[in-house]
Amino acid sequence: MNTEPANASSASAPIIYLRSRLSIMMLLQYATWGAWLPVLYAYLSGHLKFTGAQVGYCFSAGAIGAVLGPFIAGQLADRTFATQRILGVSHLVGALLVYLMGVTSDFNTFLGLSALYGFVYAPTMALTNSLAFAHLPNRDQDFGPVRLWGTLGWIAVGITVGQILFRMHTPASGSPEEIAAAQNAGRAVAFQVSAAIGVLMGLYCFTLPHTPPTKDAKQNTAWLEALGEIMRQPLLLLFLVAVPVSVIHQFYFVQADGFISGVQAKVGEKTWFDNTISQLFGVGGGLMTIGQMTEILVLASMPLLTKFLSRKQLLLVGLAAYAARMALWAYAPSLPFVIAGIALHGLCFGCFIFVAFMIVDEHTTKDVRATAQNLFNLVIVGIGTIVGSIFAANIVGGWASQGGAMDYQKLFSVPMWMALGCLLLVMLAYPSAKPARP
Repeated sequence: MNTEPANASSASAPIIYLRSRLSIMMLLQYATWGAWLPVLYAYLSGHLKFTGAQVGYCFSAGAIGAVLGPFIAGQLADRTFATQRILGVSHLVGALLVYLMGVTSDFNTFLGLSALYGFVYAPTMALTNSLAFAHLPNRDQDFGPVRLWGTLGWIAVGITVGQILFRMHTPASGSPEEIAAAQNAGRAVAFQVSAAIGVLMGLYCFTLPHTPPTKDAKQNTAWLEALGEIMRQPLLLLFLVAVPVSVIHQFYFVQADGFISGVQAKVGEKTWFDNTISQLFGVGGGLMTIGQMTEILVLASMPLLTKFLSRKQLLLVGLAAYAARMALWAYAPSLPFVIAGIALHGLCFGCFIFVAFMIVDEHTTKDVRATAQNLFNLVIVGIGTIVGSIFAANIVGGWASQGGAMDYQKLFSVPMWMALGCLLLVMLAYPSAKPARP
């Protein structure tokens, strides 16, 4: 992807105006995904009655797009079409697909729609990053404040869906099983909300700054060139560690909604704190938006953090937060500690995944940066999600739920130890020096 014309145009435009345009892009990008992903597990298992293995396959199918993204979307953006046009078409097609996901109850149909949706949506996450990097004059200072608007979009839509479930799909009376059944059926609205936002995002993308493909590529196949650059440190270690980190991340997205809803159901209306939490955040996925709120604080602080902490130190903070969150959920499953674990999401995402995308950008050459971003997306949202979904929902989930009820101590202790292992590996093997950008 060519950055020279983009940077030349952005230099003449007011930086506030540019940030505003890119911030709206990020808000819509992540609101589209955040509407339905946090409630997917409960919807599939609780309403459609899919088995644990089927749920894992549905999560994995959506990751296929991230696997194919570097070879298709990244290649097109770096060599053939303007990035904003690829984004526009992808989101419009995705809006139709996610709407259909919300009106089908057949496993094979849902599985196919999930795979198609992942194919068109997953690459857009990396492409919005590469488009922003191409136009923002200072990566460390500008990208964090722009990207945090994606988190705001996730929060806004998460609370909206949570409130709809709490106020429109939660019976005033009935057994816990009847209330859960009504809420699970109501989660279908999340797909409708996502589809509406997807249409808006698709149309908006055509108005984004023009980001043409590069004209000075070293070779026609961008992903081959990008692979050669990834095979060097620190990217090689980062890509390797990203696989288990993504698996850990899937324990959060696959199991959190059911776990949190169960904790809320147990405490019921016993205290003003419990009641206030439900009134403010709704059920399950709504409460998870606390993690996105702390994510905003971390991303807003990133210009300051990057001045005082090295990339390695930031990655270690993120991995420590992953381990601490799983430890809290495994060994202190009361609502205050559950909320504390949710709040650690800001450090998990901001100090590891967000910083990792910055590292990918600064260690790759300009003609393959869109493809390199998609290759890292392949690991985080593709390979890691495929393995992580099956691992969290089927393998470890099945092991921890022997006898019917889920043993969350057994479940969450597994990703806790995985996070500690990753932390030790990065501490010992990640280089501390900061090399010059290619």
